[in-house]
Amino acid sequence: MKYYPVCLDIKNRDCLVVGGGIVACRKVKTLLECGARVTVVSPAFSRELETINNDDLSLIRRTYESADVAGRFLVIGATDDEAENRKISRDAEKQNVLCNIADLPDACNFILPSIVKRGDLLLAISTCGNSPAFAKHLRKNLEKEFGEEYTEFLELMGKVRKKLLETRHAPEEHKPLFEALINAGLLALVKEKKTEEINRLLKDTVGEILGESCDYETLMGCQ
Repeated sequence: MKYYPVCLDIKNRDCLVVGGGIVACRKVKTLLECGARVTVVSPAFSRELETINNDDLSLIRRTYESADVAGRFLVIGATDDEAENRKISRDAEKQNVLCNIADLPDACNFILPSIVKRGDLLLAISTCGNSPAFAKHLRKNLEKEFGEEYTEFLELMGKVRKKLLETRHAPEEHKPLFEALINAGLLALVKEKKTEEINRLLKDTVGEILGESCDYETLMGCQ
């Protein structure tokens, strides 16, 4: 199977999770983190799932019904009953709804990669369903390689980009500026928290355009 890689905007989208156990809870948390409105249908819920405090989460304590799929943007089947999971898949297919079934790649029209998240940096690892265990192994290795400094680095780059877009500076001229920041080791400076050197680099690279607003503290809202 060859999958088409894509990142979905599910903010304020109605999503359904069928199942109330550990796997379902993990799926629910990820959906909520991405801003979805989530309905969970299951005869029983794990304690962890019941203690999630989020206005966008609705728990319905009953067995799954085909009508539950109607009007959903995305459906996840995470029950411990394969027959029911396949029924969820068939119902979703009839409604042309995105559907993922836990541990049944052939019943999905999309699969969920293993992910590493550092702020706005999202690394997705997929083996196209052949070996989730190896995807998990790669994720653990990448988690060690990509530390929390990437969160701060990308936030800073985003602030610089926003400021540049607010000027009359031609957008096509931004690329070499960002490449210069990257090639000059901005990430390493952020990791080592060398604020003075960060400010010097920002001034040398974008200071002529942004003026006094190009220092680290101002851009990151520290002052």
